[in-house]
Amino acid sequence: MAGRLESSPAPGRWLADAISALVGVFFPAGCRICDQLLTNASRVPICEECLDSFRPLKTPICEKCGQPLEIPSFAGSAGASSESSRQVLLCQVCQARPFAFDCARSYADYQQALVRAIILLKFEQILPLGAWFAARLAGVAEHAGEALAADVVVPVPLHRQRRRERGYNQADLIARPLAKRLGLPYRAVLLVRTKPRPNKQVLTLEERWQSVRGAFATRPGIKVDKLRVMLVDDVMTTGATLDACAKALRDAGAKSVVGLTVARAARHPVLGSGESNAKDAP
Repeated sequence: MAGRLESSPAPGRWLADAISALVGVFFPAGCRICDQLLTNASRVPICEECLDSFRPLKTPICEKCGQPLEIPSFAGSAGASSESSRQVLLCQVCQARPFAFDCARSYADYQQALVRAIILLKFEQILPLGAWFAARLAGVAEHAGEALAADVVVPVPLHRQRRRERGYNQADLIARPLAKRLGLPYRAVLLVRTKPRPNKQVLTLEERWQSVRGAFATRPGIKVDKLRVMLVDDVMTTGATLDACAKALRDAGAKSVVGLTVARAARHPVLGSGESNAKDAP
């Protein structure tokens, strides 16, 4: 992967951490998820027990969309010769529906404490939590190697109306520190959402796909030709949002598009609990 992982703290970081530690000692607070008293100096307002309860995705996973597989299903092969060929693990969805992105990966299951943590990030703009998620995604990217190779990091954008209401984009809180860790350029203005999400609170599977069809575009004047783009978001369920973003980038000339999200929600044929509902609900 282009770039490198950063390990040394930024200048002045030690002072901020020291102040945070003193504040934690004299003004102890409770975990924002379980209310247990925080005993560490971390600026992330979640206790170690809750953070440890996040469930990293287990293998095997679909090599295309990253969905965990209960029963491995092989499709096709990779390589030109019988010696180098291998079977490719694909979920049933990826076998039936081609995605515009090259591959997608996620950090953990969208369940229980992680659901509440992402809601905190989305509605309270907790920057240290975004940085904490970014560190986990950097690990996912490092483990994936060339599968997630990229030249630039781009957050999945909100529609301007939603951005105006909220005041920020939660994907930006993850993607910006992630780009810094990976040593990659950050381009939040590269992609825009041109069509707002429907006001309906719960969308069916087909409504999710319809709501994002043609909803994204590259910003006029921005060059995308031959770039390998890493899209970053908080939650992925159906892959519809990443797919729509990838189509816009591909149409603009991007060489490849990969997706990286904090959480992966279990697919559901009607309701679901991620991407279109949990991420975009007002």
